[in-house]
Order: sequence, then structure tokens, then C-alpha cells
Amino acid sequence: MSFPLGDNGLLSGLLMGILFGYVLEGGGLSSPRKLTGQFTLKDWTVFKVMFTAVIVAAAGLWLLETGGFMKATSLYIPTPFYGAMAAGGALIGAGFALGGYCPGTSAAALGTGRGDAAVFIVGMIAGTWAYAGVFDAIKPFALGAKGPARQTVSELIGVPDIVVIVAMVVMAAAGWFVAVRMEKARGGPIKVEDVLDDVPVAAERHDIGHAGEMKHA
Repeated sequence: MSFPLGDNGLLSGLLMGILFGYVLEGGGLSSPRKLTGQFTLKDWTVFKVMFTAVIVAAAGLWLLETGGFMKATSLYIPTPFYGAMAAGGALIGAGFALGGYCPGTSAAALGTGRGDAAVFIVGMIAGTWAYAGVFDAIKPFALGAKGPARQTVSELIGVPDIVVIVAMVVMAAAGWFVAVRMEKARGGPIKVEDVLDDVPVAAERHDIGHAGEMKHA
């Protein structure tokens, strides 16, 4: 990364992190109720925000490469290890469902003053430390089932990048269609006032306002 001002270190990472946190908070993803609502199929905000972000990023990178502003070789493309990916996905999914946060959303929630997010972050750090401690013992599994090195989806299946992007747009549209109907069927999505009821200060203001209404009545 060479943005901003040619920096490729801490400054760029800090700026991107702040922008990412701002978007997460703007999308309501710092609320554990919104996040767990995805698992109960009541609130599909996670799906909508993340799928939109993936498509925008993919289209943006394709346009930059097509326009000659960026070379594909400048992107870091990790090598997949399917066994580790499956196990890691299951673990983070379980933690997501139980705690209501993932690493990024917990940081955004901590910025809004949520104490439970701090507990989640401490647990995440402890889990990372524990994984580092046992890595040598599980290394054959973690580095097993190795996939193709530095291959994008389009390279893997042998089609142009634009075909993959169009396919993702179609998938997103179909998912959005299902999401809206599932939310209606399950009484969602979770509204702002529902989320604010979890915050003591907001709840206190709500009670005060309700008492005032009763008094005037």
C-alpha cells in the first residue's frame, strides 16, 4: 500500500483502519444485536454491507488495473490452506455467533464505549497468543491441504475478471432478494431504537422521556 502520500507503513494502515471502523459503525455493525441477527436470519445487514464492499473493491481494483493505474502483481494474493481455512472459519463463526463480534467490529464497538467489546478483544488476544504457542504442534494440519499459489478466482476457473464481477453482482442481487423477504418474515431488521435500548444512557433517556409524556398526559 502506498496511500496516502507514498507511505507504506503505519500511517496508511491507521487511516484505512479508521475509515473501516467508520463504515462499520455507519452500517450498524458495532452492535452485537445486529451481528447476531444475521445468524437468526432476522437482520441481514452483515450480508448486505460485506457483499457490497466485496463487489465495490473488486470492481475498483479491476478498473484501476484496466486503466493502467495499478499492476495485478502489486497485490498480495495469499496461498489458501483449505484445512486451516475450514477450521478457522468454523471457530470464528462460532465466536461471532456467541460473542456478537468479529475482530473488526469489536474494535469499532470499543470505540463507541461498549465494555463487552473490550472483553471480546482481550479474549481474542489471548486466543492469538494460545494459537502461537501450539502452532508447532499443529503445523502439519495448518499448512496442509495447500491450494494453488497466488491465484485469483478468475485465474482458477479460467475466465476474465469482469465475468467474476458480474457473477458476484448477480449473486448479491439474488441474496438481497432473499434477505429482504427473510427479514420481513422474522420481524426484522433490527432498528436503531432496538439497538439503543441496549445502552444504559439511552435507556435512561428513554425512561425520562416516557415519564415526561405520562406527566403531560
